[in-house]
Amino acid sequence: MSMAPSATGMAPMATSSGEMDMAGMMGGCKISMLWNWNVIDTCFIAESWHVRSKAMFAGSCIGVILLVIVLEFLRRAAKEYDRYIVLQHSKTLASSAIGSFSSSSSNANDSTTKHPAATTSPAACGAMAATTSKFRPSILQQAIRAALHMAAFAVAYFVMLLAMYYNGYFIICIFIGAYLGYFIFGWESFNVSSGGEDRMQENATVCCG
Repeated sequence: MSMAPSATGMAPMATSSGEMDMAGMMGGCKISMLWNWNVIDTCFIAESWHVRSKAMFAGSCIGVILLVIVLEFLRRAAKEYDRYIVLQHSKTLASSAIGSFSSSSSNANDSTTKHPAATTSPAACGAMAATTSKFRPSILQQAIRAALHMAAFAVAYFVMLLAMYYNGYFIICIFIGAYLGYFIFGWESFNVSSGGEDRMQENATVCCG
């Protein structure tokens, strides 16, 4: 006796192999884990970010570009703050070195006629102290450095989550934002004395911190 296939048994066979990829529909949103060029009914990060028109998608692309630019801004802000606190520390060392010689200024003026090179000794000592001493940021300064690092870390993860939707338009926008952001905030002078090593040591990306 042959048994006719039931409707429930034929239901799984009705699904084509093309529909068994990582794409799916969740609440009217097109969620794909493969490379795609979806525009309408795409969702990103949350269901509330539901693109229902081309204009909304264009605005989302602009937002992605600006987000990556903000990431480059945070990177530059962290570097500039480090330079600022180091400069402040150098000024403090220089002022303390000058103050230590202020009590003997009259003797230094008398010795200029006998030893002209002695007039440069306070400045030289101050410069040497500024270049050889180690600097450890204060608690407040380290808190600000950590806040800048956390902000860049969070934005980098957010950009990574957007890239994981494999939307071709969004990935292109991420590349455009990286180019514009680095063009604007990565434009700085090189340290010629160190052979530009201060700029060459940077990482190409900051994904995942």
